[in-house]
Amino acid sequence: MDRPGRRPDSAGGRKGELARVPARRQSAGPAPAGPAPAGPAPAGPASAGPASTAPASVGPVSAEPASAGPAPAGPASAGPASAAPASAGRASAEPGLPDWAAGHLAAFERHLAAERGLSPHTVRAYLGDVAALLENAGRDGLGDVGALDISLIRAWLAAQHASGMARATLARRAAAARAFTAFAHSRGWLDSDPGPLLGAPRTARHLPNVLAQEQMAAVLGAGESAPQPAGEPAAAAIVWRDTAIMELLYASGIRVSELCGLDVGDVDDGRRTVRVLGKGNKERVVPIGIPAARAVRRWQDAGRPLLATERSGFALYLGARGGRLDPRTARRVVHARIAAAGSVPDTGPHGLRHSAATHLLEGGADLRSVQEILGHASLASTQIYTHVSVGRLLAAYRQAHPRA
Repeated sequence: MDRPGRRPDSAGGRKGELARVPARRQSAGPAPAGPAPAGPAPAGPASAGPASTAPASVGPVSAEPASAGPAPAGPASAGPASAAPASAGRASAEPGLPDWAAGHLAAFERHLAAERGLSPHTVRAYLGDVAALLENAGRDGLGDVGALDISLIRAWLAAQHASGMARATLARRAAAARAFTAFAHSRGWLDSDPGPLLGAPRTARHLPNVLAQEQMAAVLGAGESAPQPAGEPAAAAIVWRDTAIMELLYASGIRVSELCGLDVGDVDDGRRTVRVLGKGNKERVVPIGIPAARAVRRWQDAGRPLLATERSGFALYLGARGGRLDPRTARRVVHARIAAAGSVPDTGPHGLRHSAATHLLEGGADLRSVQEILGHASLASTQIYTHVSVGRLLAAYRQAHPRA
């Protein structure tokens, strides 16, 4: 069943947090390259105007990032700067990159985005890592990618380890190097793939910060009891939207990028499920509870029409200006709702995801089911939540062991 209004995949090959959610406003267009005004120049530096000196508003969390607006008139540009799209991994933009490496890096970018379907964030990180590797190899005298071997890669990683780089960053850079050497070998650029010989430091698994079930109940209860703005339909719509955001994030455990990418029709009221497009362009169906389905329905029926504009499309969650909800706005909503609950420790959308997974396990859900709900490719990613269920472990022990 096709999803209504689902936009085609971006050049990145998947709809990740940046590909599916327009986090940045598009420029109104290149500034007209007209001649400079004939009038006399103002005496002294041009004032930035009162708008540039006004502090950022700390008003409603629903406020969207300020639109860039038309660019101020400045010196005539040689050409419209907006005509060239800024690629996250454009090889020619890498300073110090050897000339022979630019084409290989561009091909690697296309492979990551189109063939592997990685998110724009991962593509950008891998390209930066491989560009640093090739730049370092070029300084060491490497004249072609075919001469890249395991000793050069290990020396590059060892130098970064000696400089104090974090283990997680070293592990990611090693993974990027292995991905590149495998790709280069498949293209015939390398006679053999040195990647499998490359080890990576084991990253520390930090225990997630989770809210207790009583704390989550306090947060959601505070949102339900919040006073409705009188005589301000748009403000009331934003309150309903924020409640639907909190309920759905906790009920489903989806990522904030997945929430912002939802379209009208993705929530099935009859089955109480939500259809989510996650990492790797993988679609999954996640169950939700009655309170979340009710909150989303109220927002969709009564709140969304008050904010919808021509630019809303089929987006389920909208910003104050009618566009698709930005992940940064969703994060501000979560922080503000938790702060309104009083003594509950602050956390973000991912903290709600951790809390949902933990509470599922504490309630008796098996690890495999939680993996499917969260959209984890590996069960190892889900096992980190098992540490918080010590109370359940003790209860199971006392119930099952004959001498407990």
